[in-house]
Amino acid sequence: MLDSLRGFAKSWPGKVMGAFLLVGVAGFGINNVITDLGTNTVARVGNEEINSREFLRAYQDQMNQVAQRLGSVPTQQEAVSLGIPSMVLQSLAQDAALSQMANNFGLGVSEQKLSEMLREDPSFAGTLGTFDPAAFSQVLQMSGMTEAEYFADQAKAAERQQLVLSLFGDTKLSATASNLVNRYAADQRTMDYFVIGNTNIETPAAPTEEELAAYLTEHQAEYRTVETRTVQMLELSPASLAKTKTISDEAIAAEYERTKASLNTPEARTIQQVVLNPEQVTAFEAGQVAGTPFETLVTDAGLTPTDLGTLAQSNVTDAALASAAFGLPQGGFAIIDGIGGKRAIHVSAIQPAREPTLAEARDQIAQNLALSEARNEVADVLDQIEELRAAFQPLTDIAARFNLDLYEADVTAGGGELSVVPDLNDTDRPRVAQAIFKAEEGKLTPAIQLAGSANLWFDLVKIEPSRDQTLDEVREQVTAAITTERSNAAIAEAQDAAVKRLDAGEAIADVAASLGVFPQLSTQFTRFGSEDQTIDQTVASAAFAGGETHHGAAVSNSGEHIVFQVTAVTPAEGGLAEQANASLENEVRIGIYGDFVTAVRDEAGLRINEQALQQSLSLLTGAQ
Repeated sequence: MLDSLRGFAKSWPGKVMGAFLLVGVAGFGINNVITDLGTNTVARVGNEEINSREFLRAYQDQMNQVAQRLGSVPTQQEAVSLGIPSMVLQSLAQDAALSQMANNFGLGVSEQKLSEMLREDPSFAGTLGTFDPAAFSQVLQMSGMTEAEYFADQAKAAERQQLVLSLFGDTKLSATASNLVNRYAADQRTMDYFVIGNTNIETPAAPTEEELAAYLTEHQAEYRTVETRTVQMLELSPASLAKTKTISDEAIAAEYERTKASLNTPEARTIQQVVLNPEQVTAFEAGQVAGTPFETLVTDAGLTPTDLGTLAQSNVTDAALASAAFGLPQGGFAIIDGIGGKRAIHVSAIQPAREPTLAEARDQIAQNLALSEARNEVADVLDQIEELRAAFQPLTDIAARFNLDLYEADVTAGGGELSVVPDLNDTDRPRVAQAIFKAEEGKLTPAIQLAGSANLWFDLVKIEPSRDQTLDEVREQVTAAITTERSNAAIAEAQDAAVKRLDAGEAIADVAASLGVFPQLSTQFTRFGSEDQTIDQTVASAAFAGGETHHGAAVSNSGEHIVFQVTAVTPAEGGLAEQANASLENEVRIGIYGDFVTAVRDEAGLRINEQALQQSLSLLTGAQ
């Protein structure tokens, strides 16, 4: 049957039928609510019905895929705006149209084949990698599908696959097409070229005052200040309050005696490992018995050990490695099991455990004690600051009272200037900036809660609104802008003149010499540029825009004005490489299949039961 179908597809009647099916795309249309569909039928394609269970199952699958991409399940309104219901219907309609065509050709699938497909489906594999009936039942239950529905769907899918493979499975890219594509991608050229820059033109005249004023008027929108708000800020957190604490030497010494056991630095070892094959294991075991150093064994085996670092035993997550490494003397090695086979573990250095002195631990102990005191007091200080704020006390006085740092900044809407506040993270910065730009002068602003149990208050000192800048403020920028425009215009004019001289038959060397430059010979390049990146894709595309004697000009991606003359064309020989050819053939099949299946669906006719569709969608809305 498949051979007959494939033969029919290659015959003239088959090609004519395919042409008529493709023409059907132009007349595509969907009939809306119709009277001959059952209440459980969402749509019909020819004689194939799409019931509400099929639609809801496919719809939920599509919603899950969208949720994985977006990070959240879209609402029904969002789903409609994304076109998900229509997308699902079109996909089901294409499958139904192909199933109907497969039935017309008498295609089918045996129960034995369905059984093989079931056993080979990885979705139903157990822990041993073989078919697991329990996994099969669980997956069906989660998808809301009965066994009968599963086997019916699989049978239809197999029939559609037979149809598609018989029609398009042996679609090949012709040698001519492969050669043409290869030539497009791999043809190479070389060219003589030169670059026109500021040194090849006369220096533009300096703009007059009138020209500067006129330019500023025309481009005033580009020369405006942004609104700036001057604020004073006070931040309170356990860390900032801890900075105000002074810890006595007696308290530090007492805390050192109390906690010095916990301050000990544990023993650490510098560990290396190397993976061994069976022959190397034998050599290392023999060397271990003979007392041969690890370094000698590694060198003789031509291996490079991996440095794991200097680690305490608690930092080694591999229990076998930790036990072996911390049981070795310095310079010793052991052979232990690994994931990929045996491995040799070597300890090159040992740092013994040690107890820090009071002088070494002083700063850390003082910081810990200060932070502990601050945590106990921060809530009380917070209440006092809020009371002072309610009494309209300025932040300068509050900061002085509690010995806290006061920060001042001229803040723009982006909030970049808020970096003056230490430890203000990227999440809090836009929130603080937004609050500053909502504030009004003379009005009390509430505290802003920050990450890390911190609070921030600010006083709006001054608002500098955005405004047009004067010529005196931007004279240098405007002068530079006019000079750049004039230079670019002069370079472009010189470039156009050079191309016209090439058009008239003048040699590129003579044109370049008149501009005080020498032409360069490029390396070979494709239409995508050269490997050494001296010729980028923009210039290469311009060079490929004509034949073997083509010349012209282009502005490179870096802004260089280039004049060129093609000197040699090297055609690519033969067709595409095997992998590229196979990839392109697959793209051809996908394109033909897409046109074909759309035409089959349109020829069969898609009719939608709008009432059943809305009822199905309402069930999902209710479930949400």
